[in-house]
Amino acid sequence: MSTNNYIPREPLVIDCNIEKTLHVIGGKWAFLVLRELFGGTRRFGELQRLIPAVSPRALTSTLRHLEEQGVLERHVFPTVPVTVQYSLTPKGEDLHQMIKEMKLWAAKWT
Repeated sequence: MSTNNYIPREPLVIDCNIEKTLHVIGGKWAFLVLRELFGGTRRFGELQRLIPAVSPRALTSTLRHLEEQGVLERHVFPTVPVTVQYSLTPKGEDLHQMIKEMKLWAAKWT
């Protein structure tokens, strides 16, 4: 009879601010959504037209994630049909400089 001496260990958790930032920013479409919102408040349909490759489902998911992270605010107006607008919070506005620097890096190196 063989004995197994393997003891599972807890995964190593690294408290990394860059990793935290990437989690807040979110997935594939977040940078494009942020880029459009840096220009001001947008409606859902406007964002869809400005980012034609994103599906409505992916856009909704991205907007919800950014809202949960406190990066943008969703404003609902009681019109028929309902009007929904998205705008950046101060936390979201703070991302602008970082993303501009990433754009400059990409222009230089890619």
